[in-house]
Amino acid sequence: MKRLLYFIITFSIVLLWSSCRKDFEFSPSTGSLQFSKDTVYLDTVFTNIGSSTYTLKVYNRSNNDIVIPSVKLAMGDASGYRLNVDGIPGKIFENVQILAKDSLYIFIETTVDINNVSNAMNYLYTDQIEFDSNTNYQKVELVTLIQDAVFIYPNRDNTTKIIDPLTLSIGGEQVVTDLQGRELSPSEFIFTNDKPYVIYGFAAVPSGETLTINAGARLHFHANSGLIVSDGASININGSLSTDPDLLENEVILEGDRLEPDFSEIPGQWNTIWLLDGSINNSINYTTIKNATVGILSDGNPDLVTEKLKVTNSQIYNSSAFGILGRNTSITGENIVINNSGQSSFAGTLGGTYNFTHCTIANYWNSGFRQFPSVLLNNFVVDADNNAVLADLTEANFNNCIIYGNDNPEILLDEIEDPTVLFNFKFTNCLIRFENSNNNFTGANYDLNDITHYEGNIFNLDPNFKDTGLNQLIIGDDSAANNQGNTTFSSQVPFDILNVNRTASPDLGAYQHITFP
Repeated sequence: MKRLLYFIITFSIVLLWSSCRKDFEFSPSTGSLQFSKDTVYLDTVFTNIGSSTYTLKVYNRSNNDIVIPSVKLAMGDASGYRLNVDGIPGKIFENVQILAKDSLYIFIETTVDINNVSNAMNYLYTDQIEFDSNTNYQKVELVTLIQDAVFIYPNRDNTTKIIDPLTLSIGGEQVVTDLQGRELSPSEFIFTNDKPYVIYGFAAVPSGETLTINAGARLHFHANSGLIVSDGASININGSLSTDPDLLENEVILEGDRLEPDFSEIPGQWNTIWLLDGSINNSINYTTIKNATVGILSDGNPDLVTEKLKVTNSQIYNSSAFGILGRNTSITGENIVINNSGQSSFAGTLGGTYNFTHCTIANYWNSGFRQFPSVLLNNFVVDADNNAVLADLTEANFNNCIIYGNDNPEILLDEIEDPTVLFNFKFTNCLIRFENSNNNFTGANYDLNDITHYEGNIFNLDPNFKDTGLNQLIIGDDSAANNQGNTTFSSQVPFDILNVNRTASPDLGAYQHITFP
């Protein structure tokens, strides 16, 4: 009886409500729709790679419920654009309803082959979303810039479609890894600036070969992708000074493959440049590495007569873990700028040999907590059995550098003491953030008066960076680093990262100071 009574009451309410409403009496659209934008720009995408999803909102500002007889792409089914109208995918829609004073969403995507783009000069791909027809006709333009590229994909089994794992030369042996990717072929050993390169998986330089990347080249990496330089292989990135500081036309740039502006500064979009133990004669000049997990990862070879890696006149930004991570390796750096790293901007771990002159190693990470300071040095690694494995820190010299950030301190010297293991380091004429008023850091490594480790340094004074949030670490007139450099070191690196002569009155860091506008 109760169930019957409940049904009668519910039916009566629904009947009464529906008899009072006229919302379901839709009138034809009169061509007075309004739109959130009259042109939807889908930014730049690579040929044959799908875009992000973009949104158009369509408003019915009238007091009447309306029906739009047709909503369609002007090129119909032949269009490279795809629509989703209020949850329904397609390219042509009929009798689309909008309630009075309401709106609907249209979601837009595209995938275009550049060979199908008629405007070969600008590679613009266009279409229109058309609403209704005749006197009620309205439209919204769609515009996408399509960029041609050289694509490097992993090998794939043609039968199973399973991607082959990457095989690497490690210690003279061929080792099958868990990584997706493949070795570069001889025709791929030179990257030019003719077209961007888009890399899926890891592209590996085979043993005994050298990957040369010419000035002006652009490399874009998909998620979980990167470059690997094998045992006995080398990489030479040969960027050069640019005349336009915004275009950086001669610089080599490595970043993710998402070209939309919203992704331009997002950390962790791709993996790393990984120099395996045994790789040799690696050099990087006038290069920007951004939005990686680890900008550069260098393993092994700490005792080479010539350093394993030399980095000059280069910038590394927005690394979700480390800007440069060295593991018992040898690195020389001159005129390097590093900022915005989720852990350390530079970490020399498990010992090694490191020499940095006129470098700005900063960390103003603001995307969450970071565990380590701008510069981390240690002489150990903890193995799978929780045992510490030690190695010599043969030397770690920082000369005429700025080491600063938004945390304190910005150096950490994490030594496991052992009389048989070296832990040699020295900071000379550097501007360093290190405040130890509470004596949290004790021991010989933190004795700032010991000239075997610290000489001519300045602590905790303002470097006067232009804008750390925008990775603009050039210094201004009020910087404490101005004219504080040791001329012995400035004569070794006589020009700053912008090719300004610094020998007469060297400032600390990678830049000579300027007057900010």
